[in-house]
Amino acid sequence: MSEVSMDQTRGLNGTYEKIQRVDPFLWIIPLVLNCFGLVMIVSLTSPHSMEVWGSPFVVGFRQVQWSFLGLTAMFLIYLFPIAFWERLSAYLWMAAFLLSFCTLIPGIGIEAGGARRWIDIGTLQFQPIELLIFAVVIHLSKCLSRSEEAPLKMFLGITLAVIFISIIPLLLQPDIGGMLLLSIICMGIHVENRGWGYPLVIGSAGLALLFPFIIRESYRLRRYVAFLDPWKEPLDSGFQVIQGLVAFANGGLLGVGIGKGLQKMNYLPAAHTDYIFAAIGEEFGFIGTGLVVILFTMWAWRCFKVYKQAPSPFLRTLLWGLVISVLLPFFINVGGVTKLLPLTGMPLPFMSYGGSSLLMMWIRVGLIVRITKEIVGTPS
Repeated sequence: MSEVSMDQTRGLNGTYEKIQRVDPFLWIIPLVLNCFGLVMIVSLTSPHSMEVWGSPFVVGFRQVQWSFLGLTAMFLIYLFPIAFWERLSAYLWMAAFLLSFCTLIPGIGIEAGGARRWIDIGTLQFQPIELLIFAVVIHLSKCLSRSEEAPLKMFLGITLAVIFISIIPLLLQPDIGGMLLLSIICMGIHVENRGWGYPLVIGSAGLALLFPFIIRESYRLRRYVAFLDPWKEPLDSGFQVIQGLVAFANGGLLGVGIGKGLQKMNYLPAAHTDYIFAAIGEEFGFIGTGLVVILFTMWAWRCFKVYKQAPSPFLRTLLWGLVISVLLPFFINVGGVTKLLPLTGMPLPFMSYGGSSLLMMWIRVGLIVRITKEIVGTPS
């Protein structure tokens, strides 16, 4: 074989190896979770859908539409190089910031539970904080990876500045849970890029100072009390927590079977949204909930393997931020449902009913897969 042919063969083999190294499970695992969530949503909403619309699949079909929209968005995001998002990060952040104020405009913003966190777009409803968190992750990752300031100045002048500016519309809505989620994600990004010191000390002190104001509202205080002792008010603030635990107890190891759960019959509020993990526990048992945890763990591990190969601070920090913005809601949701954390109304990524959360989760996956492509395509 000639030397040219051997070089061509080596080049083709190298290209093939790089293609193989783009891990397909980075999007296959979320797809499995998404499909599992669709099955549960149909199971949990079919009695209500049948009663209201005469079909058991109406709510499930809406989530299928959002799923296809999310998959399409993932593909489109994948087509754009990371340099594109790096270049436009400030504009994306400002656009998401301004969009968050639209929730306060009468006729556009939707009020629910005393807060305005949604905007009405024709027949669709969207929660701007989902886009805001995505934009903040990209912009903060870029700013931290480029900065050469002293550590304290960087923390105060970049990380805290981004947090304080971004939470302004969330304070007005108000959305305390969203504020805390965004702040913790920003702190996590700073930890990856610059270390634990300032986020741990200043973040802990800030949370301690804010805690009395967070629980000042009666409904937040009741949530905290329900977390400590749900049986104190079993028919009021502790009702949802107790019913979630009952769902797990009913399911046992193997579950009662798909569609056979009783808690969805007006016993477990938000069974297809915030409490879908408890509903999985009832219908699929410990095996079902264990499978969900294993899938998220496998996905996180595969993302970590890519993270270790990142050749630049920006790619490494961006990937870290995107992954924790998926995993943190997972931990908060599972922790709240299992009574390890206070309830916050956080959806379970890829699985809970809700379009804006699902759409933005798939957009994150698209960007993660694109990062992977660029990492494995970088000459070693």
